[in-house]
Amino acid sequence: MEHKQCDLCSGTKFEKIGNQDRHGNPLESVICKTCGLVAHGQIPTDEELARYYATEYRQSYHGELTPSERRVMRAWKNGERIFNQLQPHINSNAEVFEVGAGIGCTVKVFELNGHRASGIEPGEGFQNYSQQTLLTDVVRGDLFEQPRDHSRELVLLVHVIEHFNSPRRALEYIRSMLTDTGQFYVECPNIAAPFARRSKMFHYAHIHNFTPSSLKMLVESCGFKLEQQFGSKEDPNLQMLFSCSEKSEPIIDPTNYHQTMRVINEATPLRYHLRPYYFSSRLTKVSSYLKEHLTARQFVADVIQKCQQHAANTHKKILSETRSAA
Repeated sequence: MEHKQCDLCSGTKFEKIGNQDRHGNPLESVICKTCGLVAHGQIPTDEELARYYATEYRQSYHGELTPSERRVMRAWKNGERIFNQLQPHINSNAEVFEVGAGIGCTVKVFELNGHRASGIEPGEGFQNYSQQTLLTDVVRGDLFEQPRDHSRELVLLVHVIEHFNSPRRALEYIRSMLTDTGQFYVECPNIAAPFARRSKMFHYAHIHNFTPSSLKMLVESCGFKLEQQFGSKEDPNLQMLFSCSEKSEPIIDPTNYHQTMRVINEATPLRYHLRPYYFSSRLTKVSSYLKEHLTARQFVADVIQKCQQHAANTHKKILSETRSAA
């Protein structure tokens, strides 16, 4: 690690906090002793990541190359949550672009609610399902192939930022895609949330791991300012909406390293299972899984029908406008 630099603060002093991933495979994880950003000890190259996400990621992380009905149901409900969360804070006619759109449910939810929405997804199976079944404008593509023309109005990065070998490079690129009044929504795992044990925190695909403080520090240093943070401190996922601002030097929170280490050291099974809301949360999760098994097939059938009807109506409208113009 003698040449390693922190992607947030460019620091070079690190402390090892893990030797394996959540499956027991070798994986070195370290924390920057200056800003508290958690990352792999050895960062994968662009070429290694391109191969991994194109062919292996969905199988190794989700256990499937094409989405199951339960996964589609979850993704659709998640897309509805994101839309409802952002609706009060964005323009009603804002054009939406999602990087790493996955199944495309969030893109489609925004489209069905009157937005022009599109996205890119590197995984072949999920992208094919998105385009062919949900009839989305989601294509195979890479962030760094997109035009840096300051034309985008709202960019979504939902459970993607942790997968970049340099989140800073990705964020600076996204800033160059956005208009000066553009907005950026990011969602990612919260390493400060309760974990049953330290060994469950890390995964090869999650190259960087964020706390609320480290995510805010990094994004704001790339030309954004925090507009709204959603959820509570113990939510398993961070959810933040930023607006474009001037790029600045990182303003380092000197307490983040110590706070992050405290959270990591407290990640023990006893502390996790003795949380006041542990049993109620487990009951809610088990009941939701049961409901998914019982209702996912019909839910997805209804979603597909809704998408097909929307496409048919859009086609009729275009034909009508073309005839009127002629």
